[in-house]
Parts: sequence; C-alpha cells; structure tokens
Amino acid sequence: MIEEQHHHGRRGRLFEAGRMKLLVLHLIQQSPKHGYEIIKEIGDLVGGGYSPSAGTIYPTLNWLEDMNFVTVEHTAGDRKQYHITPTGIAHLQQQQTITQELLEKLQTRREIHNNDQLLDIHRAMENLKTSLRLKLKNQDFNPEQVRQIAEKIDQAAVEITHL
Repeated sequence: MIEEQHHHGRRGRLFEAGRMKLLVLHLIQQSPKHGYEIIKEIGDLVGGGYSPSAGTIYPTLNWLEDMNFVTVEHTAGDRKQYHITPTGIAHLQQQQTITQELLEKLQTRREIHNNDQLLDIHRAMENLKTSLRLKLKNQDFNPEQVRQIAEKIDQAAVEITHL
C-alpha cells in the first residue's frame, strides 16, 4: 500500500520514515499493551492479512523505550507491558497530523480489502504492483522508459478521477 511522506509528497511503502513507531506509540497511548497485543492490533488496523513481525515490533518497542517515549512494567509471567510516558505523549502531539494521516490511510486500505464490491479494484492494484516489481527486477531502465511508465500510471489516475 502507498503512503505519502511528510512534507515532500513522495510516495513509498505503507510504513515509512518512522510511521510504524508512531502507530505503536499511538496504540500504547490508548492503553498499556504487551508486544503481542500490538502485533495483533496493527494486523487488525491494516487488514488484508497483514501482520507485522516480532522482528519489527520488538526493536520498535526498544527504540521507543530508549527515547523515553514508553516505560516497561513486568507483569505476570515476566511479560513486558508498555506504558506511554509524558515525553511520548508530547511526541505524539507533535506528530498528530502524520499519525492521523496514517490512520486514515489504514482505514481506506482496510475498507478496500474488506469490501467484496471492491475485490476487482484490489486485484487490479495488486496486478499493477506485481507487474511493476517484475519489470523493475528484470530490466535496466533508461530515463525515457521510466518517464513512459510513470506517464501511463499518471494517465490511469487521471482517468479514474474522472469516472
């Protein structure tokens, strides 16, 4: 799924430039959580069978702790439960616009994946991504070919807007 980067209007991966950290911090702000709960909630938020790996979430939690955005409480069975700190709350407030944009994008993605009427659109989007990946992986491009591909995608976007 595509997400705009802050300030530049560039497009990239779903979780780019610290977005996962913001999402995890946002979830912890709602209520203290264990790592597994965070993985499950992000999977539910994103939808479409996505689930972040433990190898993504636990380093993120360690970073948030190192930044003093969260603290850890050991609960039954020596499980770690993460709590937001005042520093973490202030950081989320500073990043409120980015966090809200991410949550809206995730909601849109979830709606597309969960709406049977949109299955054809989802399939077509996945086909486009797959064909681009294969083309980019198996061929060296000159600037003119890159321009032509981008132009075709832009044309399709304009045509869809006018439907």
